[in-house]
Amino acid sequence: MPQIIPIKDLKNTSEISERCHKSNEPIYITKNGYGDMVIMSMEIYENTMRLLSVYKDIELSEEQVKNGQVMDGRSALAEMRKKYGL
Repeated sequence: MPQIIPIKDLKNTSEISERCHKSNEPIYITKNGYGDMVIMSMEIYENTMRLLSVYKDIELSEEQVKNGQVMDGRSALAEMRKKYGL
C-alpha cells in the first residue's frame, strides 16, 4: 500500500529518510491535498532506473526484429552482460 504524507511532514528529515529505507516503494507527497512529489531511497531509485533501461532495450529489440536487424544470440548476450555488468 502506498505511503502518502503531506508536505509539512518533510520537516522531520530523519524520520522520512528512515521510512524511505524501510519501504520498497516510493513515498507520495501531497500539497494542499493534491499529489506534488515522490521520494524514495537511492537503492530503490537505482533499481527502478535499471529496470526501466531493460524495458527500453526490450522495446528497441522488438523494433529491430521487426526491421530485420538481428544478430546471433551469443553476441547479443555478451553485449547485454557488458552493458548491465552481469
